[in-house]
Amino acid sequence: MDEILAKVRQVFRDTFNCEPGQISFDTKPEQVKGWDSLGHVTLASELEQAFGLSFEVDDLMEMEDVAAIVQIIRRKLNP
Repeated sequence: MDEILAKVRQVFRDTFNCEPGQISFDTKPEQVKGWDSLGHVTLASELEQAFGLSFEVDDLMEMEDVAAIVQIIRRKLNP
C-alpha cells in the first residue's frame, strides 16, 4: 500500500473516528461522517501536522476526495 495513503488513513481515523480500512482513493466527503466544511478544515490541519506541510487555499479547494489529497501531499513532498 502507498505510504502516503496509509498515513492519510490514520489521520482520517484520528479526525473522524472511522476505520482506516474504510478510506480508499475513491472516498469522497459525503461518505465520511463529519467530513463537512468544518471537518475539511480540521482534516487539513491534521494532515499538515502529520506530514509537516502547509496547504494553500487552492490546495484545500482541490481536496475533493482522498485521491486528490494524496496527490497534493505527494506533490508537496516531492516538488
